[in-house]
Amino acid sequence: EVQTPAPSISTEEIGIDLGLKDLVSLSTGEKVEAPRFYRDLEPALAVAQRARKKKRVAALHAKIANRRKDFLHKLSTRLVTEYGFIFVGDVSSSKLAKTRMAKSVLDAGWSMLRTMLGYKANARRVRFEIVNEAYTSRTCSVCGILSGPQGRSGLGIREWMCSGCGTQHDRDSNAAQLILALGHQRLAGGIPVL
Repeated sequence: EVQTPAPSISTEEIGIDLGLKDLVSLSTGEKVEAPRFYRDLEPALAVAQRARKKKRVAALHAKIANRRKDFLHKLSTRLVTEYGFIFVGDVSSSKLAKTRMAKSVLDAGWSMLRTMLGYKANARRVRFEIVNEAYTSRTCSVCGILSGPQGRSGLGIREWMCSGCGTQHDRDSNAAQLILALGHQRLAGGIPVL
């Protein structure tokens, strides 16, 4: 007999910013560090590949995939259990996989996490939305002015001060708060038909 999960009774809501250093930054200020499944086993994988041990290489890739999947299942289950409304940024892993950050992007498993959140939220009757996260790490969540660090050189700046209101921001937590606000706007305005 298959048991369906109980619907979530939580009315709490959360905005989630996906990243590489911290896998998820929540609008509550909580951060979940990104595990380095591939990077941790990369030296052993290189040795097996140089020795041309195909079975060992396949076993290591399976181990990496299983660890990632287990971690993401536990994280997504916790989030849909604790929150009744979940809003996630639409960062594109396929576009970032073509940059020099490819290994880290693919190791993070953003797409897999969003997929898991989607079907688990549906099963628990949790409202789940993916929102456009453009400029969320540069826009002040207090006054709305676009004053944060920009460009590739600005990616290393993790904290910044708003030039409009003087509020000190953590880049990822600020983005998560704006993703939550964008999710509210999307719910209020309805989902446009494409």
